[in-house]
This record gives sequence, structure tokens and C-alpha cells, in this order.
Amino acid sequence: MPTAVAPPPASLPFDFAAPLVTDRLVLRRMTLDDVGAVHAYQSREDVCRYLLYEPRTYDQVRTQVTEHARSHRLAADGDYLQLALALRESEDQPGQLIGDSYFCLTSVEHLRAEIGWTMHPEHTGRGYATEAATAVLDLAFHTIGLHRVHAELDVRNDASVALCRRLGMREEAHLVRDMWFKGEWADTGLHAILREEWLSRPADQPNG
Repeated sequence: MPTAVAPPPASLPFDFAAPLVTDRLVLRRMTLDDVGAVHAYQSREDVCRYLLYEPRTYDQVRTQVTEHARSHRLAADGDYLQLALALRESEDQPGQLIGDSYFCLTSVEHLRAEIGWTMHPEHTGRGYATEAATAVLDLAFHTIGLHRVHAELDVRNDASVALCRRLGMREEAHLVRDMWFKGEWADTGLHAILREEWLSRPADQPNG
């Protein structure tokens, strides 16, 4: 029997100390100053349609944001980042928060993580979600050195399915009626990408 070989080392634990800055966005840790902006979209029925929670009250959002603000270290299975997605500040742009990005370390042993996203509907259709997810995947594969990142989503969520495809994630599973979800059976889709696949993407591949 061949000798087992450990996977290459990753930069874990990882502390999210500095924001990720893209062409149009800043991905940063949440603060209590973000509660109102997060509530503006997490309280909407259309935003929560395919999420695991119902529209949240202001107090519920405040509780969640308080917890998210403390989560900044990836060291053990289940550790996560819930990053605020804000427009970059300019003379006529105050750096408005337009959504958030979820990133969870699901297995230290196997170097796996999960990615997710939520956007305010007023800012969809402009490539912001793709730009933010690209920055998070760069962090996962370039900076931390993880092996695999996946996304789980309701297959009826066409926008998220399209985003996974733009990111180069392949559909690996379509689980039929596997979850009792908001009063009905729903299907779950699993999309994933490996580090070597991400690193081999063309350098000029568009993010929009």
C-alpha cells in the first residue's frame, strides 16, 4: 500500500486583517454601523426567497451583524467570514454597502471551503457579485492556498446559478427534492471549483 502523502500546506490559521479592494468594491469586516444597510435588503421577501431564513427584523439583523463582526479568523472547521460589500468611496460616492459575501472553512484537513453571496436588488445586474466573488476566490486559492471551494444553492435561483458559471464553477450535483424549504420540497444544486482550475483561468477573463 502506498504511503499516504499530506496535502500541501495552507496559510492557516488566517486572520482577515485588511479589506479586499477591487476595481469598484471594498470587501471588509462588518461593523454595527452596517445594521441599517444590511436590514434594507435582508428584510425583503424577494431577497430572502431562496435563502435559509425569512425576512429579518432590525433587531434580528443587529444580532447577526454583531456576531459577524467578531468573525475574522479562519482556523477550524466552521470558522467563517461574512464580509460587507461596499462601493469604493469617491468624491460623489460615500462607500455604500450593497451586499455581503459568506466564506466558510468547511474542512481544514481537506482544505475545503464554501462561498455564498447576497446582494441588494438595486445593485444587481452590474457585475458586482461576480467582482466580489472573484476577490474571495482569489483570497481562498492565492492567499490561503485552499484546495476546493463549493457553493450550495436553490436551483431555482437563476442569478446565483449564472454567477457560479461565470466564476468557472462546475455543477457537480443536482439533488432532487432533498430539502423541506419554506413549505415545499426544493432541489439543491452543488457547484465547485478546484485551486488548479482557478489558477489556470485566463488572466484577462472578465469579472462582469
